[in-house]
Amino acid sequence: MTPAPFRSALPLTSAGPTRWRELVELVRRFGQYATGAEAERVTRIVLSALGALVVGDERVDLVRRLPEEAALLIASQVPATRKPTAAEFVESVAPRIPGATPATARWDVSSVLSILPQVIGEDLTDRILSQLPNGYALLFGRAELKRSA
Repeated sequence: MTPAPFRSALPLTSAGPTRWRELVELVRRFGQYATGAEAERVTRIVLSALGALVVGDERVDLVRRLPEEAALLIASQVPATRKPTAAEFVESVAPRIPGATPATARWDVSSVLSILPQVIGEDLTDRILSQLPNGYALLFGRAELKRSA
């Protein structure tokens, strides 16, 4: 089950990127994690994995729009030479999350990625999704639209 798209009641900073604690709190609420520490751990793991997938101007813009701690997680990753499918991405994240199963890993990935559009903007989310294979939109809490050939 994928979390539904999330719109937070938390105030986001209007000047500059969301603060790290705000980002973690969004993930905690959306993913229904018991503690902030659990949400922070999942957020770090998922953003690190995402960092290897986003390249070019989208990577630069993503780093600019995220809080510093999150930006460092993205920027410190070496870009992947091959973009995994969405299922492969989730499978690659699962071993990094203590006690994760494929289903809980998908929940964790979606809990983080589904809040990103409200933090980084729909425009950048669209650009990032255009770099990724079909299937990732669902992880970002969106309906998967068929791409034109």
